[in-house]
Amino acid sequence: MRALVADDDTASRLLLQRMLTKWGYDVVTASEGEEAWNILTGDNSPDLAVLDWMMPGLDGVEVCRRIRALDLSSPPYLILLTSRGDKQDIATGLESGASDYVQKPFDHDELRARLLVGRRFAELNSKLLETQRELQRQALTDPLTHIMNRRAILGRLTEELARAPRQGLPLSIGVMDIDHFKLVNDRYGHAGGDSVLQTVVERSLRALRAYDALGRIGGEEFLIVMPGVGARDASIVLERIRHSIRQTIIELQSAEITVTVSIGGAVNGGETPEELLHLADEALYRAKGEGRDRVVMAPRKESEAEMMMQASQAAAPFES
Repeated sequence: MRALVADDDTASRLLLQRMLTKWGYDVVTASEGEEAWNILTGDNSPDLAVLDWMMPGLDGVEVCRRIRALDLSSPPYLILLTSRGDKQDIATGLESGASDYVQKPFDHDELRARLLVGRRFAELNSKLLETQRELQRQALTDPLTHIMNRRAILGRLTEELARAPRQGLPLSIGVMDIDHFKLVNDRYGHAGGDSVLQTVVERSLRALRAYDALGRIGGEEFLIVMPGVGARDASIVLERIRHSIRQTIIELQSAEITVTVSIGGAVNGGETPEELLHLADEALYRAKGEGRDRVVMAPRKESEAEMMMQASQAAAPFES
């Protein structure tokens, strides 16, 4: 574990460095408060810090106060080293944000024990953050296919719709549904249906770019978000997905089957997420009605900017 020793007294700093190194810490040192602050807020910052109270520039108390003011998700464990033994001084140090304190001249065993407490705290906090990240990931991931769930993909759509006009780029989506999926479940059971869903996702991801997004929004229904893609290219990508799935042989219970998908596509023309999804849903409905196993693009709605540009171009010949 990485630890900082900050003390303006050279002899004390070297002694602490040797002790902590002997106890298995990866030690970095500072001789003044500003240097300690830069180390604690820089890259590869230490998990533990032993800070002398009295240092040039920033003292240890001020370093503690500034670190706590950052409200870090994984703050360092700060041990204040002080010759002050007054209860009010100790209270001041702890209130400033110090995790613990050790009085000078310090006892080696006591310091080692307090560092061990800090080490346990840092390790526990790291595990807690890891658990929180995993729970957040699970909350946004479909457990069967391991792609975005409905909440996550709709959030991504909202983000991309807000970004598209700022960047002056189009945005296309596709709503994809597996044809006759109920028959697959009825004949091969839910395990067979799960295999089909996983295969459809795998083939779809292969046809998409790294910055496109795919999410499951219903039982056998998926949403594809394609930033920077206009109507023509969206149709090509969605057709590529459809063709890839159609050509894939899926082995289920010693049987080999193929499935098809219907896809409704839509290009952003200034709609809200709900309006754009409605356009894609209507296109999907038409794809189903026209025989399934096809891509149908919704009629493109011109954005306000495009309509203004066309109006300007139309008026140009009459301007003097």
